[in-house]
Amino acid sequence: MLQANRGTVKASGNFKASADAEVLRKAMKGLGTDEDAILQLLTARSNNQRQEIKATYKTLFGRDLIGDLKGELGGKFEDVIVGLMTPPLAYDVKALRDAIKGAGTDEKVLVEILASRTPQQVKEIIAAYKKDYDADLEKDVTGDTSGHFQRLLVILLQANRPTGIQQGNIQSDAEALFKAGEAKFGTDEQSFVTILGNRSPEHLRKVFDAYMKLAGYEMEESIKRETSGPLRDLLLAVVKCARSVPIYFAETLHYAMKGAGTDDDTLIRVMVTRSEVDLMDIRTEYRRLFAASLFKTIKGDTNGDYRKALLLLCGGDDA
Repeated sequence: MLQANRGTVKASGNFKASADAEVLRKAMKGLGTDEDAILQLLTARSNNQRQEIKATYKTLFGRDLIGDLKGELGGKFEDVIVGLMTPPLAYDVKALRDAIKGAGTDEKVLVEILASRTPQQVKEIIAAYKKDYDADLEKDVTGDTSGHFQRLLVILLQANRPTGIQQGNIQSDAEALFKAGEAKFGTDEQSFVTILGNRSPEHLRKVFDAYMKLAGYEMEESIKRETSGPLRDLLLAVVKCARSVPIYFAETLHYAMKGAGTDDDTLIRVMVTRSEVDLMDIRTEYRRLFAASLFKTIKGDTNGDYRKALLLLCGGDDA
């Protein structure tokens, strides 16, 4: 399992919450705002340290730090800073709530979070969602989705995937997937949903190898040919995350910045949520897959304080 030290953002060794709170208050007091001071400080502290700063700020000044930041900043830069000030679990929970409760459903957010988080993280998300919104995440998801896409989301929300490899099932799983797709006229989506949703990443990697020998295609190729729409996106995300979560996020970042216009919501979400988890690995995979540095791509795709914030989170250039 990836260790937290694969992040680009580390805890500050010389940390004093009261001193940091003073710096932030000074940066926002009076006329004008010192965005650079806010930026340099918050990207050089871990999320736990930022929570301490938030509590100390309220104790010292009787003010809400996030409220003050929102009052002084704006746009995408504000979104990054508020994201950094939010505990990771609360960030995921709010992202899911917004994806479901806004106008229409943002399937992309449901796919990204539920396919990439561990079963334990999913359980924590469900509990926190209930606590924060007094609502059942599974009910909200099923009320907003349908078909096999809905079924796979529900399976992932059970967070019951076994750990380890079931040696006796590798070949039979590969054969079942082959029969459900490539060997059949039409597609038996339920077999894809059941097998891919209920196996551990380690087990699935073995199944993909067996499938390749059997079908002559990578699992991803078959999914692209046999399915479409949100279901295809979710199946691909589950397969890619089983292979490598950093590769999945490297590709997610690439597509967020590719073509006309940038998907800033996805760019911010990935950079904020992975900055203390595996952004070093994501950077490496980005370089390998796209022969480009993530740092330079972000630099060319963004501007102003928003760009500065993302580049600091990126933590360096792999040119």
